Amino acid sequence: MKNALGREIPEYIEGIGKLEPFEGAWAKLSKGWMDEPTIPAPNKATLPHQSKLCDSLQEAIEKANPKNGMTITFHHHLRDGDIILVMAMNILHDMGIRDITLAASSLNDCHDPILPFIQDKTITKIWSSGIRGKLGRAISRGAMDLPVIIHSHGGRVRAIHTGRIQPDIAIIAASAADCEGNATGSHGKSAFGSIGYAVIDARYAKHVIVVTDNLVPYPCIPLSITQNFIDTVVVVDSIGDTSKIASGTTRITNSPMDLRIAKLAADAIEYSGYFEQGFSFQVGAGGASLAVAKFIREKMKKQQIKGSFMLGGVTSYCVDMLEEGLFETIFDVQSFDAAVSKSLFNNRRHIEIPAALYANPFNCGCMTNKLDIVVLGALEVDVDFNVNVITGSEGNIRGASGGHSDTASGANLTVVVCPSFRGRIPIIKNSVHTIVTPGESVHVIVTERGICVNPLYKHLEENFRKAGLKVVDIHDLKKEVDGITGISRKLKFTDKIVGLVEYRDGTIIDVIYELEEK
Repeated sequence: MKNALGREIPEYIEGIGKLEPFEGAWAKLSKGWMDEPTIPAPNKATLPHQSKLCDSLQEAIEKANPKNGMTITFHHHLRDGDIILVMAMNILHDMGIRDITLAASSLNDCHDPILPFIQDKTITKIWSSGIRGKLGRAISRGAMDLPVIIHSHGGRVRAIHTGRIQPDIAIIAASAADCEGNATGSHGKSAFGSIGYAVIDARYAKHVIVVTDNLVPYPCIPLSITQNFIDTVVVVDSIGDTSKIASGTTRITNSPMDLRIAKLAADAIEYSGYFEQGFSFQVGAGGASLAVAKFIREKMKKQQIKGSFMLGGVTSYCVDMLEEGLFETIFDVQSFDAAVSKSLFNNRRHIEIPAALYANPFNCGCMTNKLDIVVLGALEVDVDFNVNVITGSEGNIRGASGGHSDTASGANLTVVVCPSFRGRIPIIKNSVHTIVTPGESVHVIVTERGICVNPLYKHLEENFRKAGLKVVDIHDLKKEVDGITGISRKLKFTDKIVGLVEYRDGTIIDVIYELEEK
């Protein structure tokens, strides 16, 4: 069957189940959501004064009674510095547990050591917002029998609420925790900031293990994760390397071309009609996206504009804007910079939020629905304004859906920033390899060659032209770039589906096929 974007979607996949095709960004919710299934959280209890402390992670996992076919979850707040996921999977492998569903909120290069566990069928299913490194390359070449399922951050919460993901064991890394399992990421030697993605795991997993390298006297404050959901607590030497939370993609770019794109994007925001007192704002984690914040900061100071809130993944640059009084609050679901943790711990206007409040479409007030302006990156875009942030030009799975479609769906103005080509590979395509965010949710695409305005939002083009900004038709831009780079060679794929891309409402927006090149 074909979905609303013309992508062929199988009706059913053995081992996955029946699939529902994407109908539009708000089509499913507009029809109503009362019939959507909701599963209850598990009942659990502990006796008075019973110790939750375990001597090792192995002991804690053994107490969780792991079984073949179980689902285990992890969070990715430590990003490329995480060591807990690999540590736990090694233990499960050595215990002989097989046919595991791995439902990590995201997978990074640091998780490459689990690749052998995919090859020997220890891990047979994966749910994640992103997959990178050797894992992504291997999966793209058919390493798994069943396709991985890529979801957004809000979509992950929805999937747990509706029972699509049913966690048996959740392992939550915390930079500080007490003997009862109250836990946080906001202080301690391995402080990583918000722990917002793990809250849903704590609530719904049948057995929850908190792992910390900083056991503090009871009670651990703040109560980011609360003791009533925690079964066992483990103290280890280290939960990871916080210096690897930030990467080259989470720092403001020094590239002259990217700064040009950022300046043009900031100008587009200024004249969009949404840059006004009390506006809300989110920027993605890419260097060019963050550079937009630099120019917006200057414009806010010059025009004496004060925003209401910043949202999402937070960097120290966002904290600086809060402390300067440019925004009233920050709502922080993920801290992209270890330095953010100090602000989260000390500033009451820097508010930690769970992923459900951030972006779950199946609730009455997710924060993305109140966004005025969001700036996002892209691996590819196409002439219909669809955006790919999952598969690279070589066809490998190498990125993350993250909050891309969540924020784009709710914002009054979605600005996608990207160069017109990278390494002589054009970024503007007739059709992207993999659709993650549908074009209807994207208002403008900004490259170094000008601003492309989605025809659905003609008023923006009028505003930009009045301001003297360079507006280009996306078809003309594609033709211009193709003349510089040439036409990219067509990738060859087999008929095997290696990935399913869920839209945030649970429908399938695209599929990823196995690369033919081995």
